[in-house]
Amino acid sequence: MIKYAQLPVFDVQPTLLVDLPCDTGEGPLWDDRTNTLTWNDIPVGTLYRYDPMDGTNRVVYQHHAAIGGHVLQEDGSLVLFCADGQILALHPNGTIETIIDHIPAVIGSRFNDVIADSTGSVYAGTMPLGANGDLPAHLYRLHTNGSLELVWDDLGLGNGMGFSPDERTFYHSDSNNRVVYRADYDAGTGAIANRSVLFALDDDVAVPDGMTVDANGDIWLAVWNGSCLLHYSAEGEPLGRVPFPVKKVSSINFGGDDFGTGFVTTAGGLNRDGDDGDLAGSLFAVKIPGVFGKSDYRSKIGL
Repeated sequence: MIKYAQLPVFDVQPTLLVDLPCDTGEGPLWDDRTNTLTWNDIPVGTLYRYDPMDGTNRVVYQHHAAIGGHVLQEDGSLVLFCADGQILALHPNGTIETIIDHIPAVIGSRFNDVIADSTGSVYAGTMPLGANGDLPAHLYRLHTNGSLELVWDDLGLGNGMGFSPDERTFYHSDSNNRVVYRADYDAGTGAIANRSVLFALDDDVAVPDGMTVDANGDIWLAVWNGSCLLHYSAEGEPLGRVPFPVKKVSSINFGGDDFGTGFVTTAGGLNRDGDDGDLAGSLFAVKIPGVFGKSDYRSKIGL
């Protein structure tokens, strides 16, 4: 096994976009209609919108509990995946609609990462917390009619997800088990089958976190406690590393006019005086020559 810390380093420097001490910055999502980026600080339930045209970063919504992840709806609203399995729709006029009030199996825990597929459904992973910390995490599928389907019930901690450009493969990182899974995906039905480990990280400190799949089908993985992004081929071959000046790199997604900018969230802002780094919790950008992302699918929940 190749040690990730020994991988070739890309000759690029991350650019600081927003100096903000987020506890757990996450969920960067590029809106190609408004040319802005939404992202969130999970534990405090704050949803931000960053505008690269003028460099502003404003609060879009403040929830009373954690927001684990969010997706863009086809009608311009946002769907928020929160604590206790609560799922909300945030409409463009600022009104909130409850889609699901809670999920019994998620009470005391929360949703973590989420992703929409091309049918308009949303896959949402959970993170067991507190008294539920030793319980398995789940992967759910929220159908467009608002019904919920349990897909997997045996994860350690559900985290980043992505689809191959041809929509035949689904990827999902499991932080507690320190692996990234691949599975067959049927774009027509949304069915996921034949899960297997694509690759695992090689130590007991670094944790696979958020991820995205670029237009070439390669995987870009944020490494919590690893101070880097990792680049893998679709076959799981490690290809390179992008170092960051913070310890907890939490997620990445591509955006910008040509989807050539990687927007990277980080965590640890409450420990800037410790070893998480002076810029922990901030939002960064990185441009890697020849690497371009693709537009995220939009959900169609209730539409």
